Amino acid sequence: MLFNGKLINNSAQQYMLVTASYWAFTLTDGALRMLVILYFHQLDYSPLEVASLFLLYEFCGVITNLVGGWLAAHMGLNATLHYGLVLQVLALCMLLVKPEYLSVIYVMLAQAVSGIAKDLNKMSAKSSIKLLLPSHAQGKLYQWVALLTGSKNTLKGVGFFLGAMLLTMVGFRGAVALMAVCLLLVLLLSYLMLQKDLGKTAYKPKFTDIFSKSSAVNYLSAARFFLFGSRDIWFVIALPVYLQAQLHWDYMQVGALLAIWVIAYGFVQSVAPLITGIQRGKIPDGRTAMVWAILLAFSPITIAWFLYQGWQPDTVLIVGLIGFGVIFAINSAVHSYLIVAYAREEGVSLDIGFYYMANALGRLVGTLLSGWVYQLSGLIACLIVSAAFIITTSIISIALPKQQSVLPIQN
Repeated sequence: MLFNGKLINNSAQQYMLVTASYWAFTLTDGALRMLVILYFHQLDYSPLEVASLFLLYEFCGVITNLVGGWLAAHMGLNATLHYGLVLQVLALCMLLVKPEYLSVIYVMLAQAVSGIAKDLNKMSAKSSIKLLLPSHAQGKLYQWVALLTGSKNTLKGVGFFLGAMLLTMVGFRGAVALMAVCLLLVLLLSYLMLQKDLGKTAYKPKFTDIFSKSSAVNYLSAARFFLFGSRDIWFVIALPVYLQAQLHWDYMQVGALLAIWVIAYGFVQSVAPLITGIQRGKIPDGRTAMVWAILLAFSPITIAWFLYQGWQPDTVLIVGLIGFGVIFAINSAVHSYLIVAYAREEGVSLDIGFYYMANALGRLVGTLLSGWVYQLSGLIACLIVSAAFIITTSIISIALPKQQSVLPIQN
């Protein structure tokens, strides 16, 4: 049997190494985002100015995902994963300058480096899973993808809280320096232990191959654009600024709420296969993605309605965040599995890179709209635009392949 016990153990070990590296990166990424939002809002930056600090971050993510898959096919996933860690250390070091040098343009450039780093790391981690499992192990693939994605988001939530806590305890520069040192240690360990030829193949794609030729990947990428745009439109800038400016929450309260939400969101992603029926042999398809997107659309509409009616905003937002987070997590987990399943064995990083390019573009548009719409019309308007994006996601999902959704369960 090609996929024997020895290979399974080796694959599991490599999977854990990739996951651990991704975890460490995610902690610094989440903490840095919270540090930047809270620190620069404290300096009286407007919501749109705070949002602008992340524009190059998201834009560079778009470009990185588009070409990163091509680079990985030529250099190997091991190399692109480590380059991502190196660039994140560099981005953190760029922010160690004196406060008077932290202009909007300079911070945007540092965030741009971080954006390149994040998407090199993410694309490498997600692509490697496809190569560590045989093509027939779809149940196991779904579980591994869900675990990687869910654990990553749980730790991103921990990173939010960590960023707020470090800002309170050691200040902006102290927090950034500490994260840079820790991530450098992770980079050294990963370089020494990770399989050196991971992702290297004889297939060397042309540069024009960065654009997917698969209709399934293209439709899923379009759906992903609107799905993640819908979240960031109200969650990234509008919500933390609203909690600070309108409800007068302090740093720790804002950081704790967003951290707990993302931690719970990550946990739901990890167990999404159980929720969608993996124990009964059910594997997600296009219909699954469409149904969960329709359910998600009701969440921001309901939150906006209760806020408009004048209900206690703290309660509405906390309860609303729980409902939105659970359903969004399942949507995200289903999408994450589908792209790995749709991706070609040869050039897997190309299809996954193209898909995460759409993801990054959605985050870019969502981040910009979060600051702009909130500054013009407030949080309720952000929620309405979010609902419109989700409805668009559900419409696009109609075109995704509908296949036999019950397969033999992989042990």
